[in-house]
Amino acid sequence: MRLKQYIVDAFTDQVFHGNPAAICILDEWLPEKRMMDMTAENNLSETAFAVKEGIGYRLRWFTPGGEIDLCGHATLACAYVLLHFYEPEAQRIPFQTLSGELTVEKHGDLYEMDFPAYELKPIPVTEQMIDAIGAAPREAYLGRDLLCVFDSEETIRRMQPDQEKVRVLDGLLLQVTAPGTDTDCVSRTFAPKCGVAEDPVCGSGHCHIIPYWAKAFGKRELVAYQASRRGGTLYCRMDGDRVKLAGKAALYSVSELFI
Repeated sequence: MRLKQYIVDAFTDQVFHGNPAAICILDEWLPEKRMMDMTAENNLSETAFAVKEGIGYRLRWFTPGGEIDLCGHATLACAYVLLHFYEPEAQRIPFQTLSGELTVEKHGDLYEMDFPAYELKPIPVTEQMIDAIGAAPREAYLGRDLLCVFDSEETIRRMQPDQEKVRVLDGLLLQVTAPGTDTDCVSRTFAPKCGVAEDPVCGSGHCHIIPYWAKAFGKRELVAYQASRRGGTLYCRMDGDRVKLAGKAALYSVSELFI
């Protein structure tokens, strides 16, 4: 079988920045093992597969550790591929996913996603957290992920958590965040449970981060920067219990797979 695959850098307008995702638009679903084998071969934080269903697409996301229930950067990357190569007359793509219906709308060079906001439960800061992260958060919350809040952007940028100790913390991913100097907030994402040491720019993580800072700052619209080595910018807006996440994208490659 020959299959076309696209790699798109999401939340950036430059290749080698943002978060790369591999995208495959299928006529029909491949066996799950084959999709996992492709994900492992790509060795990116996310490989996404989509199949046309009615007026939209069924979308599934895979990390090297297995299928995941929500991924922002691969959703943006998939919408970019569809709107450029498959649905060039469209401005909006609806996806059916494990997290329900998600939509992406194109506004100029921005792709705006409509995602659910996670409910954040405050939890105590523990010595186990401090030991794993290597710094003491001022607050901690649990949604799907563990969200740890710090006072300093520099603390976020310099952080070098112990991956094995992070692996045993509560939550699927570890999100760390602080107020930003040039943006409203900065963050980083660590995901050893998913086979990813650090996710360069995490859309689903901002479904935790943006609800927190929107409430803390008393504002609905925020600009967020993910301070990984690659870096990426998200333009965010709270809309009730939903989070609008917008970003740019850059095409890195189009390849043919022989599987």
